[in-house]
Amino acid sequence: MNRRASGVGHEHGRLTLVATPIGNLGDLSPRAVDALREADVIAAEDTRRARALLSHAGIPAGRRLRSVRAANEAAAAEVLVAKMGDGAHVAYVTDAGMPGISDPGEQLVRACVDAGIHVDAVPGPSALVTALVVSGLPTGRFVFEGFLPRKAAARRRRLDEVAHESRTVVLFESPRRVRKTLAELATACGADRRVAVARELTKAFEEVWRGTLDDALAAVAEEPRGEFVIVVAGTPDSDEVDDRVLADAVERALADGFSVRDAATEVARSLGVPRRRAYEVAITRRRS
Repeated sequence: MNRRASGVGHEHGRLTLVATPIGNLGDLSPRAVDALREADVIAAEDTRRARALLSHAGIPAGRRLRSVRAANEAAAAEVLVAKMGDGAHVAYVTDAGMPGISDPGEQLVRACVDAGIHVDAVPGPSALVTALVVSGLPTGRFVFEGFLPRKAAARRRRLDEVAHESRTVVLFESPRRVRKTLAELATACGADRRVAVARELTKAFEEVWRGTLDDALAAVAEEPRGEFVIVVAGTPDSDEVDDRVLADAVERALADGFSVRDAATEVARSLGVPRRRAYEVAITRRRS
């Protein structure tokens, strides 16, 4: 398929980000097949997986495959930008879903943009969107957090942000850490916060569990398998919490021996209000 037939019409080099199936190979689109067939270079997060995908689609790989993974993305981007500068069409695929979404690709795109190389994309499967729309939670406004940080301090800060986020929150998690993450979310957000836990999306053993964070841990096996997407309901609008209710909660926390800072944190978490609002009330009550 030539460039004019593809509907793009670029005579110079370009980068095409190609979304690939997140489980079911039947989700590979005709446009994705065309882009991979016509590319001069196929850059891939894992060349073995890419070769299997190409074989499924009946596309010969030849010597077109190049490795572009997180560890070598910056260096590989320089090489690929030079090739595109000479007129090459590079297609980039990651292991599953859209490149750049919790996968390598961002640095490659930035290098192309900085060099004036045209970038386009073939949209397709996305675990993020798939989990969101089947979750049963509000989809009008949402935020994607990807994987939570590993380091303790950064992780606590991010969990606190999730707990106070009014929009639906979507997270990715591995089977090794999913139970730990669900337990931490229950502590941060409150046991009654609604959640959907999706596993093995689009695959033969796809599961979507819906309920509260209090019950979520019991719903996940002790040694789960497959990749997980966790969709957490946003916190209720803080305007719904009456000032008197907030003040009473702060006074109880202070009476229980909490410091001003800890009282604000505890009340903000339990009532789903911004910590700053709870802190201001706690300061006022301590001074009175």
